[in-house]
This record gives sequence, structure tokens and C-alpha cells, in this order.
Amino acid sequence: MEPVLKLEQVCFYRKNRPILNGINWQVLPGQHWALLGANGSGKTTLLKILTGYEWPTSGKVNVCRQQFGATDIRKLRRMIGLVSSALLHRLPTQDKAIDVVASGLDATLGLYRNPTEEEMNKSLAALAQLRAESIAHQPYQILSQGEQQKVIIARALVCRPSLLILDEPCVGLDPAARVRFLKDIEYLAAQPEAPCILFVTHHIEEIGPWITHVLLLKEGKVLAAGTQQETLTSANMTSLLNCPCTVSFVPPRWRLQVNE
Repeated sequence: MEPVLKLEQVCFYRKNRPILNGINWQVLPGQHWALLGANGSGKTTLLKILTGYEWPTSGKVNVCRQQFGATDIRKLRRMIGLVSSALLHRLPTQDKAIDVVASGLDATLGLYRNPTEEEMNKSLAALAQLRAESIAHQPYQILSQGEQQKVIIARALVCRPSLLILDEPCVGLDPAARVRFLKDIEYLAAQPEAPCILFVTHHIEEIGPWITHVLLLKEGKVLAAGTQQETLTSANMTSLLNCPCTVSFVPPRWRLQVNE
């Protein structure tokens, strides 16, 4: 089975300072990963490398079965859906939700042409993957933050990427909205046509049962990688956060207690 993502001894230096050091990691079809790390751990740089916006100083990168250095990065990016909360406020607020989703077909911040009927059907189907088809014709500006987040995820899904990266998608959501949002992501992950999902977060409480594996990144190195049970231990989280931690599992969620 060919990996969707494979990094071999990836290093990245900035002004002779190591940001990533010897990263080995692979994601197989059907897997969904969470990526955890403290601020400064190298998460942002790793995401930039995966999406071709940074180039590793050394090592091999293969994403969506495309080898970096032997592929057109612009075409590769169309196979990767990157969703960041930073995009929430950059989209035309007066556009309908379905129009925002359709703009993903051209990778533009706004819709500058009349989509075909087939393209609009694809956009509606992308919203349906998140159980959000009911908001398709509502103006983007009146939607709640959780609904807006689902719209920009649908915008990434409309091109049917092989890899979907959700970069801290729960930032700014209140507790109730976060629970509803995570249930919709779980619904997406359960669908046969769902892409591999990389869920970036600071909070283990957001790691639901749909996530098959976890990567812990510390000071630019892989601290641990494996199943939830293998990685989300008190010892690992204590090392990751540099403070005493106790991890427990209260189905269906993990809990983290920072001990004073």
C-alpha cells in the first residue's frame, strides 16, 4: 500500500538553526492523524513543507504519491486541502456559502465566474459531507464561526483532495460549538470517499475516536508516533509540554491534567 504522505530524514534549517531534525513519518490510505506540539515545536514549518511552501534542507518528501523535486508543486497543491482559521476573514462575506465553496474549484478568494450546474452540484455535495447543505444559500457573513469553518473545509473538499490538513480548526469556538463541529468532522472521516485527514491541535480533548494515529512533535523531532493508546500517555505528554501531566481516557474523549 503506497503512502499518501512519506517523509524520510527531513531536516530544515533557518540561519543554521535546526527547525526540523530527522523527521521520519508516513501516512497510509485510510488513516487519519492528529499532530500535537507546543508552540515552537516546528508544526507550522512541517505544514509548509507538506504543502510545498517551504523546501527541506535535506531528506525526501513524498506527498500524494508525488516526489518533491520530480513533480509540479502547483499541481500537487491541488491534491492537498489546507484549511486554516486565518482564511475565515479573507473570504467575501456577502457571498452565499455555496459560492464560497465553489471558489475552491479555482482556488480564488471569491467567485469570478458563473459555475456550471455540475460544479454547483459538486459544491453542494462537499457541504453535505459535513452535514451543512442546509446553509448552502445563506450569506457567509451571517453564519456562525463553526458554520463558516465548515464552509471553508467544504471549499477544500470540492476539489476532492487526497490529503486534508485542518490547522487548529477549533480555535475560537465555544465549547458547545466545538463539540458539534468535531462530530461533523467525525462524520466526514467515516465516509468512504473521505481523504486522509491531518488534524493539527494543541488539545488532546479534540482527538476523537475517528483519529487513527497521533504524531507528537517536540523541538523539531518526532517524540512519538503511533496509535492513540501508544502516544497519548502521561509520560509522553509530560515530555511534550515540559511539565508534569496526567492523561486519562473517558470515552469517547481524552483528558489532560497539568499537575502543579
